[in-house]
Amino acid sequence: MRVAAIDCGTNSVRLLIADVGPGADPGAGAGGPGFGTGELADVERLMEIVRLGEGVDRTGRLAPDALARTFKAMRSYQELIERHGATATRVVATSATRDAANRHEFVEGVREIFGVEPEVVSGAEEAELSFTGATRGLVRLSPETEVPQGPLPPYLVVDIGGGSTEFVVGAEHAQAALSVDIGCVRLTERHLRDAGDPSPAAALEAVVADIEAALDRVEAEVPVREAHTLVGLAGSVTTVAGIALGLPEYDSRRIHHSRISAEQVHDVTRRLLAMTHGERAELPVMHPGRVDVIGAGALILDRIVRRFAFSQVVVSEHDILDGIAWSLAG
Repeated sequence: MRVAAIDCGTNSVRLLIADVGPGADPGAGAGGPGFGTGELADVERLMEIVRLGEGVDRTGRLAPDALARTFKAMRSYQELIERHGATATRVVATSATRDAANRHEFVEGVREIFGVEPEVVSGAEEAELSFTGATRGLVRLSPETEVPQGPLPPYLVVDIGGGSTEFVVGAEHAQAALSVDIGCVRLTERHLRDAGDPSPAAALEAVVADIEAALDRVEAEVPVREAHTLVGLAGSVTTVAGIALGLPEYDSRRIHHSRISAEQVHDVTRRLLAMTHGERAELPVMHPGRVDVIGAGALILDRIVRRFAFSQVVVSEHDILDGIAWSLAG
């Protein structure tokens, strides 16, 4: 079955066209080795940074320019969906759209482009999809299969987005989840946008205070300290991983399931926060649309690792997008 999954977040809009279920062809696209019966085989996996959530934290509305950028990217995705013959499509929207008073404009535009109703999912639903996408691939790395030193469940899956961060604890299935309003775009707009370059200590302290307040709530509501393995998702985490690995360019195959130590997370975060905008832009793994928000994103990851005393983070390129695709397969 060929499916199309679209994830529209605060910072980016992403597309996954994949063959899913028994008989999935590992040569169908860019999915790479190891795809077999009952797994996803990528046909297309694309991302564009559209900054849909620009200004939402301040205004409570989706800006016209942000909607225009998003719809432009979506039209190109729909062309690919038609070209590849996907038979089922699901569009999921997350934090920025949940928060916007004019989200009906987004809904109408998506319906016109894809012919399906976009689902503005709750934080809990978002967390469940992220957990499914991130952990299905970890089964092959578990001690019960072919890699004795694989990551141990229960997992704490952390999806650091533009407007929110999802925390999910579970083993085979999500057991507890919470979405909190800390994200790389939201915190940058709130504290760092006009603070200076690089950001002064007072501005960074304000970011840390927001993160720690959110983590207080997480610790009170989710059994994070029961988790043996921290699994990190989304662009802030994968960018930190690429820098820690010293990659000469962004390489998803090397980043996926890499293990980045706590010391590496702390070091990369310190370096990013000390850099100017221009210096961050020159990093070979840095996407241009992430340059201004990566400091806040890295700081969220850094504080999670410190707060819950994880020795490393297992980095996953598979996340909510893969969870959406799996949901289409029933």
